[in-house]
Amino acid sequence: MKILYLGDSVTDSGRDKTNPADLGNGYVKYATENIKNACPDMDISFYNRGISGNRTEDVVVRLDSDVIAIDPDITVLLIGINDVWHHYTSTPTRAAVETPTDRFEANLRKILDAIKSCNSKLVMLEPFALPRENLEIILPELDEKIRIERRLAREYADIYISLHGRFAEMMISADYTALTADGVHPNDGGKRLIGGMVSDAVLQLIQED
Repeated sequence: MKILYLGDSVTDSGRDKTNPADLGNGYVKYATENIKNACPDMDISFYNRGISGNRTEDVVVRLDSDVIAIDPDITVLLIGINDVWHHYTSTPTRAAVETPTDRFEANLRKILDAIKSCNSKLVMLEPFALPRENLEIILPELDEKIRIERRLAREYADIYISLHGRFAEMMISADYTALTADGVHPNDGGKRLIGGMVSDAVLQLIQED
């Protein structure tokens, strides 16, 4: 069995890209540990293909190499926050760039079509931003793109994990620093929490086969 994690920096989490087997230090590591512990006798290969800074259009460009060539049995997809965040932020090496709603949906549908062309089961993770003052500006557009993800999930996903919704509920009684340093990138507690949600979902799909 082959399990693919596909996404941006939250999935990447510092993986060594010169080592195709490296899983990084994020939720992927914890999800994989849980799955291995639950299925010690299964022959499972794990692939982390998160790339920091990626938007949906970047994933579309690498579908042949990072999805089709791997031919996964289960895919875990987390993408979309940079399609929003990069609209409102820039860096010395990157200008602010907008991903219009129609392009976002078209890109996401291409990604989902490629995953399903491999007959892969799909766990979709919702992009999220936790309540922090300098992130408030992105929330209306993020909500709009989450609505698109949820609508497409009804068409494509075997399991959908509403991270933004679940974290919003948790933030009623906690501060964003319980899960992230900046509202977007999980700290170790956030990585473990997401990893647990992902492993539960993947194990459910394994048990259904």
